[in-house]
Amino acid sequence: MTNSDLIHKFYNSFSNFDLEGMASCYHKNIEFQDPAFGSLKGERAIKMWAMLISRKEVIREIRFSNIQAGEENGSADWVAEYAYGPEKRKVVNRVHAEFKFRDGKIIKHYDHFDLWKWSRQALGPVGYLLGWSSFLQGKIHKETNRRLDEFIQNQK
Repeated sequence: MTNSDLIHKFYNSFSNFDLEGMASCYHKNIEFQDPAFGSLKGERAIKMWAMLISRKEVIREIRFSNIQAGEENGSADWVAEYAYGPEKRKVVNRVHAEFKFRDGKIIKHYDHFDLWKWSRQALGPVGYLLGWSSFLQGKIHKETNRRLDEFIQNQK
């Protein structure tokens, strides 16, 4: 399997809510990072994806494009459309992903997106007014990790 195939498999699995398929693309020492969760390593990164796809009833669409991969690095663009929070606000999150590979697996996965744009959609007026601030961005980071901790605890 080429690294391009690996990225395709990862996003095909994601769009089909197939955690096992996604996890099989990751190296055991995976390092994931994005603006909402910060840095997650190993099993915690996989649990984050498990938490996200466990809410498939609110996910409207996941699509991906522009996959590029060489021997060591790769990238892709992907979009998730979903309803967020109790108000079910529509979020369209456009993400650019960068990858590093080792032993035929993804060892590093960095998702880049505009957290202020995300917060304007997900949080409404509060996100619009404060989403650019380090205060609200820190609060988002704390809340996403609290929810991940709770999800992991409930799986035990």
